Amino acid sequence: MSRPLAALSADEFARLLDELWRPAALAELGAIALCLVAAWGLTRLLRGPQPQPQSVWFGRGVVDGVLFPVLALVLVYAARAGFAMAQQPLGLFQLALPVLLSLVLIRLVARVLQRAFPDSGVMRLVERSVSWVVWVGVALWIVGVLPLVLGELEQISWKLGGTRVSVRNLLEGALTAVVVLIVVLWVSSVIESRLLKGSGENLSLRKMAASTLRALLLLLGLVVALSAAGIDLTALSVLGGAVGVGIGLGLQKLAANYVSGFVILAERSIRIGDMVLVDGFEGRVMDITSRYTLVRAITGRESIVPNEMLITQRVENLTLSDRKVVLTCEVQVAYGTDLAALAPKLVEAARAVPRVLAEPAPAMQLKAFGANGLDLLLPFWIADAENGLGNVRSAVNLAILRTLEAEGVEIPFPQQVVHGAVERRSPQPGA
Repeated sequence: MSRPLAALSADEFARLLDELWRPAALAELGAIALCLVAAWGLTRLLRGPQPQPQSVWFGRGVVDGVLFPVLALVLVYAARAGFAMAQQPLGLFQLALPVLLSLVLIRLVARVLQRAFPDSGVMRLVERSVSWVVWVGVALWIVGVLPLVLGELEQISWKLGGTRVSVRNLLEGALTAVVVLIVVLWVSSVIESRLLKGSGENLSLRKMAASTLRALLLLLGLVVALSAAGIDLTALSVLGGAVGVGIGLGLQKLAANYVSGFVILAERSIRIGDMVLVDGFEGRVMDITSRYTLVRAITGRESIVPNEMLITQRVENLTLSDRKVVLTCEVQVAYGTDLAALAPKLVEAARAVPRVLAEPAPAMQLKAFGANGLDLLLPFWIADAENGLGNVRSAVNLAILRTLEAEGVEIPFPQQVVHGAVERRSPQPGA
């Protein structure tokens, strides 16, 4: 019998069909079925009771990940080796092995593309295209037509510079390039998820490392894929010069944003989770990409800020060196109020609000002597500005109002004194 994954000739295909009708084929069928059941059980055991839709190995179910066809391929190959040692027919194994190998490739492409580009329609088109190419190749292999097709494609060739290129070379190179890029995407996605797992002070630095590593891996994979496709890499020097001219002329802003993104992540002047005020928009930094920074306001609005703006313009970072933020509440009381007795009660009312910090403690200050009363200022500190500023300020104002009402302290209204004028008229003639 020929090698398990070698292309079948017409005679071998005829002999394979003859072996499939023999009673011994039932033993092969039973062995293959047992291998599939064993692969399912091992995959189910390794996955656990809960689905893992983001996992390349397992996926949403038991059989839609990469692990199931890999285990099935290994077990079926081991069973084939046992049948070969026992001098048993191998007809069904000749069909099962390439089918399982194709299923491994299709599952790998599908799961990696879904994880790397979850909402991309183009990637779904690539996934379907690869699936069709693989299944058509397996069908041609089974019927023994694949060698003839590859021979005809080899004859269709042309000169490209000093290199002879055929359609077969292009197809094999394209398939190899897809496999290489899929593996690179998978490895970079796994490393990126490991680096970004959890949260902490080094989240921005870890994101920069993940972005850099992914870019380097994709570049390396692209070089390997181009080499596998038979493209002369010396031609890339001309392309690199053209890209450099394009960046210098028309892509200055885009290049500046990418460079600024790496500068921000490296120096950590703005980190994920910081509260910032940029271009009049205040919110929390949700993500820092290589081109832009996503800032989300307390109201739910999101602003996409180009990274160059964060480098060249003034940016207020409320939580750069310390997450504590001071807020103030102002109130006016009538002249004659006993401030010495009122101050501790207002401070205690503010301290009782859940989000107000006990240290630094709230304090009451006499801000000014107003036209209608005494202007008081009550500063207090919080450490969770990302949860909102207006809500905690309102809670402190309500606590102050309840305290003033309980103590009978008057909040004066604006007063205006109007003085009446007496109009003097000249006496009329004849009066």
